[in-house]
Amino acid sequence: MERILDFSQPLDVPLLDQVVERLFTGTAAERPAIQKVITQFQEHPDAWTRVDSILEHAKSLQTKYVGLLILENLIKYRWKALPREQCEGIKTFIVSLVIRISSDPASLAREKVFVGKLNYTLVQILKQEWPNRWENFIPEIVAASKTNESLCENNMSILKLLSEEIFDFGSGQMTQAKVKELKASFNKDFSLIYELCEFILERATKPSLIVVTLETLLRFLGWIPVGYIFETKMIDTLLERYLPVPVSRNAALQCLTEIGSLSIGPAYDAHFIKMFMFFMSKVPLILPPTTNIAVAYENGSRDEQTFIQYLSLFFTGFFRAHIMILEKAECTPMLLEALGYLVKISQVEEVEVFKICLDYWSQLASELYHETPYMPASPLLLGNLPLHASPRRVFYGPVLSRVRAVMIGRMPRPEEVLIVEDENKQLIREIIKDTDSINLYKSMRETLIYLTHLDCDDTQSIMLERLAAQVNGSEWSWQNLNTLCWAIGSISGAQGEEYEKRFLVTVIKDLLGMCEVKRGKDNKAVVASNIMYVVGQYPRFLRAHWRFLKTVVNKLFEFMHETHPGIQDMACDTFLKIAQKTRKKFVVCQTQEVVPFVEEILQTLPTIIMDLEPHQVQSFYESMGYLIGACENPQQRDTWIASLMDYPNQSWTAIVSEAPRDMNIMLQPETMKQVLAILKTNVRAATSLGHAYVSQLGKMFLDLLTVYSWYSKGISNVIATQGVQAAKFSQVLAMRSIKRETLRLLETFIERSEDPRMVTATFLTPLLNSVLGDYQANIPDARDPEVLSLMTCLVNKLQQTMLGEVPRILEAVLDCTLGMITKNMEDYPEHRIKFFNLMRAINSHCFQVFFQLPPTAFALLIDCVVWAFKHTERNISETGLNILREVLHNVSQDEAIANAFYQQFAIRLIQEVLVVLFDSWHKSGFKLQAIILKTMFHAIETGMVKVPLWDPNAINDPTMTNQRYGRQFVENCLTVSNVTKTQIQLFVEGLFNTQIDLPTFMNHLRDFMVQLKEFASSDNAELFREEQEALLALERQRAAAIPGMIKPVDQPDEAMY
Repeated sequence: MERILDFSQPLDVPLLDQVVERLFTGTAAERPAIQKVITQFQEHPDAWTRVDSILEHAKSLQTKYVGLLILENLIKYRWKALPREQCEGIKTFIVSLVIRISSDPASLAREKVFVGKLNYTLVQILKQEWPNRWENFIPEIVAASKTNESLCENNMSILKLLSEEIFDFGSGQMTQAKVKELKASFNKDFSLIYELCEFILERATKPSLIVVTLETLLRFLGWIPVGYIFETKMIDTLLERYLPVPVSRNAALQCLTEIGSLSIGPAYDAHFIKMFMFFMSKVPLILPPTTNIAVAYENGSRDEQTFIQYLSLFFTGFFRAHIMILEKAECTPMLLEALGYLVKISQVEEVEVFKICLDYWSQLASELYHETPYMPASPLLLGNLPLHASPRRVFYGPVLSRVRAVMIGRMPRPEEVLIVEDENKQLIREIIKDTDSINLYKSMRETLIYLTHLDCDDTQSIMLERLAAQVNGSEWSWQNLNTLCWAIGSISGAQGEEYEKRFLVTVIKDLLGMCEVKRGKDNKAVVASNIMYVVGQYPRFLRAHWRFLKTVVNKLFEFMHETHPGIQDMACDTFLKIAQKTRKKFVVCQTQEVVPFVEEILQTLPTIIMDLEPHQVQSFYESMGYLIGACENPQQRDTWIASLMDYPNQSWTAIVSEAPRDMNIMLQPETMKQVLAILKTNVRAATSLGHAYVSQLGKMFLDLLTVYSWYSKGISNVIATQGVQAAKFSQVLAMRSIKRETLRLLETFIERSEDPRMVTATFLTPLLNSVLGDYQANIPDARDPEVLSLMTCLVNKLQQTMLGEVPRILEAVLDCTLGMITKNMEDYPEHRIKFFNLMRAINSHCFQVFFQLPPTAFALLIDCVVWAFKHTERNISETGLNILREVLHNVSQDEAIANAFYQQFAIRLIQEVLVVLFDSWHKSGFKLQAIILKTMFHAIETGMVKVPLWDPNAINDPTMTNQRYGRQFVENCLTVSNVTKTQIQLFVEGLFNTQIDLPTFMNHLRDFMVQLKEFASSDNAELFREEQEALLALERQRAAAIPGMIKPVDQPDEAMY
């Protein structure tokens, strides 16, 4: 087997065939050794010289693929380094092989996959050679295509592939200048390509040739001069000759879709109208208007399903570009017919087809809404609909009514819902996060909100009609009721307040009535979950109707005793949402009430929570914290807090007072479980109460630290007697859970505290005394990462006040934590990110402490930063980059500090940042990497750094400058095989250009990066993340201006009062 690695002898192709075959057919034990030999063969610098033998003589298709892979790597990464005659020889060999196989219809059909790989290899050569060294490529391939039908078919595939490589995949894989050059070359010779396409489409009868020609033409339609489209017979040929024929229908429809989606100004409006009218005269012959398209799709062949999908793409693309010109009187009947087709396609169950339609309905509804946006202060409004609706709204009204019905009937599950029906028609509890279903829900919700703004009455009418069908049982099913209620919940805030009131009263009354009359626990659970979901989505209504709010909350308390899976969870979650958004209503005495409702709840609290699980009790306490925290009377608030916490405080006091008499009590599993539950309850209360929690924390702070110390000693004792492995014992894990929850409680309060001085005076010293020494003394597996998180919180909250304590914190955590996280990239992931977050907090608020450290300690910190941004975990890497960016900003404030810093660290940091910049695992940090490099190069180029960056003992050159040395150093760092010295020099010169802004600097980096091996053939979307985030920010800003578009649960609390 190793004989294939002997490049001093001719290649034994049959042996290579055997080796490759054994890779796929051999045993699992054999494969690693075989793969190693094949990899060594492929990576040998002379492997490309064996490719001709492999492609000519290999019997195995897999062996030929190995040869082509070798050749592709050569073309991509070493082509420009090859002698010219060798490049010409390779090009000639591949062209000859392609022509030989594709000229014969039988061999082309037999070796279709292999020819496809050859075509791809040829296109890679073209990207290197054309147009400069292969100027006549287009004329040559066009001329050859007219000599042989089989060869012509393959040549069309090559042209299609070349167009895709340049126009679809060029961004991020070629420099902007190269892409521009290839596009210009295509434009120059396109008349020849078009003549060839026209020649084929007028004369060809072979179906495969027609289809590949249409597919090739499709790749060009988006950028060719429009005269080729509208001043030739192209459209008529597509509509008359190829759309009616099943075998070419889908390819022709794709071409028509591309043409119909063009936006090229009013000069061609008449052509587009003619095209649309002609198209609509053909569609009914293929798909009659009376067809149930959803059923036809379900029962259709793959080609028929594809046609329906492509039809939706045609309609949506054409409407986006030209719907305004279709609204003219002579076109309106055809337009309404086309919209009717699109509504029917929207009913197809296939999600991807529905998404195509949904995107357009969302755009149309948004466009109509923004013509006359919602204006709540206007006296001309009836609900949300202007008395004088625009003509366009009136025109589209009937169509949009059908769209509303589709949206309401297809609304997917929102993320808040816990009770769902599984595939076996059983009710289960399920929590979903950001899945495709959630994204679809968000899109449909946005569309339905626009549709509701356009005609609130129609939306309500459809929903209430469907709800009535649920009540009378004519359309009753779990899925139907769920879908309807999810739709009802989705339009919260999109109606006028009075409209919303009347609508919601009807909905809730009907649902409550159903809950009473439905028989069976499962049926009642479905109705109950929908009641809770709907009321949770309408806090504005609840705030405005106290009696209704109180009734709903009491109903939730009833549901908290319902043991059906998921109902209690949903009741607690709904109460939490209501508490967050209506909190002030609970703490004032309402009309006809004797006391605020929160007092009534506190008086019956044990009864309310008696059937809840611990995690549900904790959610309830968080809800109560929001209610009590809304009280503006500090004395009254503290009284209610004391009442709320009375039950857990009693248990806490009993445990803590008993422990000194018998410490073994604290180690009993039941006691530890109880202590943990008490701490978690306090954490949730502190989360919602905020600074007001200080009255509760003051009662238990010293006991907290005592309990923390007890369990620290308990852990140490177990490990001392039973060894390091005891850190994994269940008893030790339980004790650690209590310690960690204690730290979370302290962090939660400090983070929300509004009085840093009080925190410093009352809590800081005893807290540090208890926590830091314990962390430092413990074995690695017993150190709690929450300690690092708590220290970060203290530094961020107390800022300059922590200057005196930071050295103590660093002494306790620096060395021991680094010993844990620097051995590899995987161990102690929580400690890693929390440690670097701490370093960032210190850098932001107590930076001067770093320069009080010994030089070796500060150098160690910089090593930590480098180690962080080289980490493969995105959050750790970006934290490290942010720390370095902030360090550079901080040192720049003092010239002496800046010079000392740059002299010691600049060259190394530049090198390390360049390493991660050109490492494809670190693309996500591209913007930060660019900012850091630009900052450092700017400091060097402008002379801010006045001390030499080079070692005078190593470089004895009196003319050397930082600017020159910096350029030389970067050029040496960038010496790689697949870019020339000239390219590197131009790139480095651009790096030191102080006149360009950050976006230009980033583009300069991108252009160079796509020339490198690591980036040339990979997904480089992360390099453009800044632009994507800017678009998302604009989209969020736009959504915030539309009533109902921001969900109530996502609105800031101040918007909810």
